[in-house]
Amino acid sequence: MSGILEGKRILVTGVLMESSIAFHVAKLAQEQGAEIILTAFPRPTLTERIAKKLPKPTKVIELDVTNDEHLGRLADVVGEELGGLDGIVHSIGFAPQDALGGNFLNTPFESVATAMHVSAFSLKSLTMACLPLMQNGGSVVGLTFDAQYAWPQYDWMGPAKAALEATSRYMARDLGKQNVRCNLISAGPIGSMAAKSIPGFGELASVWDTRAPLEWDLKDPEPAGKGVVALLSDWFPKTTGEIIHVDGGLHAIGA
Repeated sequence: MSGILEGKRILVTGVLMESSIAFHVAKLAQEQGAEIILTAFPRPTLTERIAKKLPKPTKVIELDVTNDEHLGRLADVVGEELGGLDGIVHSIGFAPQDALGGNFLNTPFESVATAMHVSAFSLKSLTMACLPLMQNGGSVVGLTFDAQYAWPQYDWMGPAKAALEATSRYMARDLGKQNVRCNLISAGPIGSMAAKSIPGFGELASVWDTRAPLEWDLKDPEPAGKGVVALLSDWFPKTTGEIIHVDGGLHAIGA
């Protein structure tokens, strides 16, 4: 039986470590028949080393999503490698340290602007840079962390994720006529490099120990990866503007 991504060409951002959700997306996508290409910033060599652990060799492109020059040449580079695209995975988020860890009321706008640009606006700019390659439509899938709530220590990444979620809905509205779907996976906490950059991450993650109906494993990014791969496939042909929770069910539980 062929995989659910057989013949698909997928661009995956955010592969930093084996523990990252994006790495498992890339691995599962290859196992399900896709050709993939990776982007990395600021250390492409790190991603190149991690990429060697994937089932098949894949090219790594340096891409700073806040750099118009990088975005301007992306379609040419990816087109030369894959010929076109059927899917994009947005697994990019960053906030300066003074925007995290309980400093919400004192964070300067410059740091907030950086968090918004990298974590939310980049979903639009990355997709538009790749859109010329999606002549037959396709699927854009991003990763969020439930922005309905104010989480401990998460601070300005919360509003940045709320902006990401709104951006995804507006993109779904405007790209539907080109048969491009845009959805998000709202994942539970994973002990990735991104998580380690959040002061007090353990306090945030401990909520899952007592409230998630399904047992949650901080060391297992694969469930979220499977959710992304499912949305990249043709099994959700009329789903767009959606946020699917892969969080052990915590989002459904009150205090």
